[in-house]
Amino acid sequence: MDERLRKQLEFALEIDKEKNIFRQTSLSGHGRKENDAEHAWHMAIMAYLLKEYSNQDVDIAKVMLMCLIHDIVEIDAGDTYAYDEEGKKTQKEREDKAKERIFGMLPDDQKEELMALFEEFEEQKTAEARFARSMDNLQPLILNNSNGGSDWMEHKVTAEQVYGRQKGTEAGSKKLYEFTDMIIRENIEKGSLPEG
Repeated sequence: MDERLRKQLEFALEIDKEKNIFRQTSLSGHGRKENDAEHAWHMAIMAYLLKEYSNQDVDIAKVMLMCLIHDIVEIDAGDTYAYDEEGKKTQKEREDKAKERIFGMLPDDQKEELMALFEEFEEQKTAEARFARSMDNLQPLILNNSNGGSDWMEHKVTAEQVYGRQKGTEAGSKKLYEFTDMIIRENIEKGSLPEG
């Protein structure tokens, strides 16, 4: 087999493992916890559907690819819950190591392209990265809201914490941030998201 094709197919098989990395967010309808691959697929579709609400014009194909690859590193690094302050202390180190191994399976040109895209998402300096981050924040929020805030209640998350995370949404889409603000306020009123 051609060496390039062999590497590409090995990478394709490796990333199938993303389906085994479960997150702390439940599927809508109080389903099981979603996995990273489902999260990535969902936010990529959302990016396409909601692109008109980006603060700036974006290359939507690039945004969607960022959405699809941003959590591949969790195959090795594991999922770090958005509100796990202790886990965040080692997240970058774990993810950097994983990034090298997993993307390193690819032919050099594709390795460099995907690693650069991963870094662009992490650095949040481009319109595409900021809009992709908006999707990364909005997707679990709408799932959690559809379940009455049960994941927030399970982890004792406060409105202040959710607002802190949603600052990233506002950087990519002021319109979508207004929606998240409405959702957060509704959950405060319902008692599923304490203000403290």
